[in-house]
Amino acid sequence: MPEVIEIPIELTQFQLPEAVQARLQLLLDHQDEGHTLSQAERQEAEGLVELAEFLSLLHLRSMRVSQQA
Repeated sequence: MPEVIEIPIELTQFQLPEAVQARLQLLLDHQDEGHTLSQAERQEAEGLVELAEFLSLLHLRSMRVSQQA
């Protein structure tokens, strides 16, 4: 049986702070406009995308668990 990990409800509602979301959007827009991101900017964007995806998955899983309860 898979191990169940309790997730505090506050964590499931966590989102990227507005300034962080704005920075990610700026980097992605810059890239979409055909500009080349520096290596540091590319790494920053990749890290922020991974964090946003993780938070989305956390939120979806918490919703699924709450619906099963």
